[in-house]
Formats: sequence, structure tokens, C-alpha cells
Amino acid sequence: MFWRQGLALILGMIVFFIASPALADWTHPLSFSNAELTRRDFSGQTLQAAEFSNANLELTNFTDADLRGAVLSASVMTQAKLHGADLTNAMVDQVNLTGSDLSDAVLKEALLLRAVFTDVNISSADFTDAVLDKAQIKELCEKASGVNSKTGVQTRDSLGCQ
Repeated sequence: MFWRQGLALILGMIVFFIASPALADWTHPLSFSNAELTRRDFSGQTLQAAEFSNANLELTNFTDADLRGAVLSASVMTQAKLHGADLTNAMVDQVNLTGSDLSDAVLKEALLLRAVFTDVNISSADFTDAVLDKAQIKELCEKASGVNSKTGVQTRDSLGCQ
């Protein structure tokens, strides 16, 4: 009976020490929630799962940034540069994107409900399986054109335009 408890203790210690290096490699995502980030340059950066909710991102440069799984909810992104950015699975709900450049961006499976797309450049953007309401799709289809350079998908097809 005691040998079983001893064996269980030894096995537990082995598992703990073997698993510890893996735990040390895990890092928390970057958090910029509620931050003032006007005119910041995040171009080309890896920002997977970063949090930018309720942030001021006006005139911020995210050109070619990896924003997969990022949270941008309720942020102001007027005139932001998102050319070529990967926003796959990102939460971009309730975001003001007025005047922003989303050309050649990948927005696959992104949550975009209640986002504002006034005067937005969506040339060659990929919206495949993005969550949008009918009014947003209608608005975006009016200006949709081009083929995404990374995915090869036509913008109009990704939006389901008629």
C-alpha cells in the first residue's frame, strides 16, 4: 500500500518537472485595452490574440500585421492602415473603421457585427465566413473588387455578393 503512494508521488514529480518547461514557454497575449494608440506603428508585427478592445487606434498602422484572433471590439480605428493584415478569427465588432484601408486584408471568420465601414477601402480583401449582417454585406458589395493575394479569393465571392 505504501509503495503505491510512493510510486504515485514519484510519478507526479516526474510529470511536474517534465511539464514545467512547457508552462514556462506560454505567455499571456498582449493587452492594449483602453489604450491611447493614435498613430502607432504595428506594421509587420505578430499580434496574435492581442487585446485592443476600447482602444483609440485612429491613424494606426497595422500593415501586414498578424492579428489572428485579436480582440479589437469597440475600438476607434478611423483611417487605420490594415493593408495585407491577417485578421482571421479576430473580433472586430462595434469598431469604427471609417476611412480605413482594408485592402488585401484577410478577415476570414472575423466577427464584424456593428462595425462601421464608411469610406473603407476593401479592394482584394477576403471576408470568407466573416460574421456580418445583411446591411453591412449590401454596403460592402457596392465597393467590393479584386482578388486577395494570399488566399486567391475574390472579394465579391467572399461576401456572397449577387
